[in-house]
Amino acid sequence: MTFKKTILFIHRWLGFTSGLVVFIVSITGCIFCFQDEIQDAIYSWRKVEVQHKPYIAPSTLKNIATAKYPGAAANYIYYFGPDRPAAVLANVKRRGFTYIYINPYTGQLLHTEGLQENFFTVVKYIHLYLLLPAKVGQMVVGISVIIFLILMITGIVLWWPKRKSDRKRSFTIKWGSRWRRINYDLHNVFGFYATSIAIILALSGLSIAFNWVNTGIYKAANLGKSYPDEAVFPKSDTTGKVAVAAQPVADRVFFEVKKSEPNAQMFLIADDGTKSGTINITAYRESMHFGNSDEYYYDRNNGKLLKFLPDVKKSAGLKLNDLNYDIHVGQVWGLTTKIIAFLASLICATLPVTGFIVWLGKRKKPKKQKEKEVTHRRTHKQMLRAGQ
Repeated sequence: MTFKKTILFIHRWLGFTSGLVVFIVSITGCIFCFQDEIQDAIYSWRKVEVQHKPYIAPSTLKNIATAKYPGAAANYIYYFGPDRPAAVLANVKRRGFTYIYINPYTGQLLHTEGLQENFFTVVKYIHLYLLLPAKVGQMVVGISVIIFLILMITGIVLWWPKRKSDRKRSFTIKWGSRWRRINYDLHNVFGFYATSIAIILALSGLSIAFNWVNTGIYKAANLGKSYPDEAVFPKSDTTGKVAVAAQPVADRVFFEVKKSEPNAQMFLIADDGTKSGTINITAYRESMHFGNSDEYYYDRNNGKLLKFLPDVKKSAGLKLNDLNYDIHVGQVWGLTTKIIAFLASLICATLPVTGFIVWLGKRKKPKKQKEKEVTHRRTHKQMLRAGQ
């Protein structure tokens, strides 16, 4: 078996094992790419009128949420942007994690929605887990994506023309040909053009799903250099006396951060509620984007700043990890990259289909046609040798 036949064998059978999963993951990725734009167009509660007055305090937002759902654990509070609602993510009995959306200027309750009640969240769960149990689904998707990376590389090896004279026509689709030839070109040419973007999307997805990939990208981006301070997460002092103040600690430190971050559009406040846990406030430069962020860690008992990690002092690896989500959904550089990610995902979804049709077409060729093609290839090789 020649080298190219071996690569073809690997390419074909790996395609059979992962094709269905790749198709599902790619299609759901296409749908999810524009989820913010689609939901903004459908749901009026996702936008609020900008008012020139301070935001309502985090404790007030939390009280509104727990009044709606008594006994719920509300440990995450989002201020999504000046023209967007704030949200409390609460763990509600018999409903699970639920977003309570509130006008950040007036305190008006705008909307409540369980995570599993949102169409795009369901799409995301299919994309991540195929609606299987999380650990099982993540492993199935992860292995399939790794196989897909191998398929993209072996596909380039199989497709790349040997002679320079053949390269120009190999980069185009022969639309006037028979449908089988067009399908063959769609598989090869579109696959080639989508490869670089597909690899980036695949690696960023694997980085979100698997810690070992995330760590590998972190180390690679840092060229092996270590930054131990980035891996240290402080804890609140449980031995000291808890400060008694008129204003809750979370409110005070949030308004301090907001004042020191005039260019930040979005804020996340996380407090797990444990004695040694901290109040973690993340300030994001752009609304609905999760890279370019400054991180603050406060003692939840007295409001002392325990750690401050601005984006400008983060290592290249940490910055890249912070951008994983934005890269994966294509929003890292706005609408242009979203369109590119959408088209690349759409092409990836077609590859298992067009590849299967190519394989099916070769199996269904009449015996006489196969013999003619073999004879033609032999004659072509003989002519090439004679010309040397």
